[in-house]
Amino acid sequence: MKKILIVEDDISIHNALEELLQKANYKTYNAYSGTEAMLLLEKEKYDLILLDLMLPAISGEKIIEVVKDTPIIVLSAKISSEDKVNCLLSGADDYITKPFDNKELLARIEVQLRPKNKSSRILRFKELELLNDSHTLLVCDNKINLTKTEYAILKQLLLNPTQVITKNKLLDLISIDTDDCDENSLRVHISNLRKKIRTYTKTDYIESIWGIGFKIKE
Repeated sequence: MKKILIVEDDISIHNALEELLQKANYKTYNAYSGTEAMLLLEKEKYDLILLDLMLPAISGEKIIEVVKDTPIIVLSAKISSEDKVNCLLSGADDYITKPFDNKELLARIEVQLRPKNKSSRILRFKELELLNDSHTLLVCDNKINLTKTEYAILKQLLLNPTQVITKNKLLDLISIDTDDCDENSLRVHISNLRKKIRTYTKTDYIESIWGIGFKIKE
């Protein structure tokens, strides 16, 4: 069941949203101020955030600036083009003005929750976050710069985290992103990847399956 955080200080609107989403089989979480929303976001990951802008303490605009890896649909009484453009450029994924149509809102939520394809901006596994846009890796929030080949290897392993990928298959998959890797250099690149990751964690995430290939260690 998808988890949606409702950030809205108007009790009547908040209750109406909660009822609508629960009827649509979403699990809802509630925040009635910007401060409460930030506390919840520190403790829990959500699939989507419905966000009012005019909130007590911390504004919706500030929340948009902080949250970078969760879809945000703004629900606001602010109707100016400038407000919409600023929110979208700051990182919001959609903007709906109040009052809104329930069917339209549910449709927009469904669009944001559709499974992302393999070009999704972020690939995650436990302590690892691979940022596709910048070709960098975050390990426990520490930034690691990867070479083109290291990035291509880790990307394919994270796209198939429960799967053993043979050496030949891995070479074939990464050929889309790089053409400077063969079976001999593959071991070197993976060794370098392991060293970079172990700089910030004791876990060896890349497991060698003797005589077959590699996989992400669960």
